[in-house]
Amino acid sequence: MLAAERKMRIVEFVRQHRSASVGTLAKEFGVHEATIRRDLAEVEQEGLLKRTHGGVIVEQLTHHEPSFNERSGIQLDQKERIGQKAASLVEDGDHIILDSGTTTLHIARNLVHRSNITVITNDMNVAAELRDAPGVKVMVTGGELYPSSFMLNGMFTDYVLRSVHVSKAFIATTAIHPKYGLTLPEAQLVVAKQGMIAAAQEVIVVADETKIGKISLYNVAPNSSIHTLITGNEVADYDIKQFQDAGIQILTV
Repeated sequence: MLAAERKMRIVEFVRQHRSASVGTLAKEFGVHEATIRRDLAEVEQEGLLKRTHGGVIVEQLTHHEPSFNERSGIQLDQKERIGQKAASLVEDGDHIILDSGTTTLHIARNLVHRSNITVITNDMNVAAELRDAPGVKVMVTGGELYPSSFMLNGMFTDYVLRSVHVSKAFIATTAIHPKYGLTLPEAQLVVAKQGMIAAAQEVIVVADETKIGKISLYNVAPNSSIHTLITGNEVADYDIKQFQDAGIQILTV
């Protein structure tokens, strides 16, 4: 069997079974495990499958984002750790953007006792969290309110984001992939996210382990636009290395 045909059949086998170990594939196709590993490296580069420790799985696509209430309790401990670490990167005097999201809300909760900070946000929950923080100036972008997520989005949001410059932008996402970068399941959210990235000297993505290695429909930004990714220490070393190889600084907590 030619290598190209074997790789095609490997993809078909894994899609049928959802996952497979290197040993299983080697036995199935009658080749050495080293050969299977080379094949898997190539099919992963083509975006067809995702390697794991000792095997491979079907690349996972994210088709939608649940509501705020659904998301708020998921990976809560990770989000708290990520929020604390992200807030530690904010220096007095910084102007920052806090994207809308359940993880960025935890960043806000760790900034309430800081001083001389300006926060620009498109999230009503983030703004409310910081409303009594005496040392934090809060600027809300305006825009159409999305009741399920408390996010502001649309023409007014995009206009404000094009009009500001900040030292750091903390970006939330439903999917970040070592090859495809930031992606989103909803087209109408892309422009605001791109505006935040363009406005910042430093782009910091905050994402728990459920977002790592995922792909969604619409491209937001390549990995070359991202300086730092903060995630949980539950993420596999293999996944971490892929992002490091893409030029991103990784902070695990």
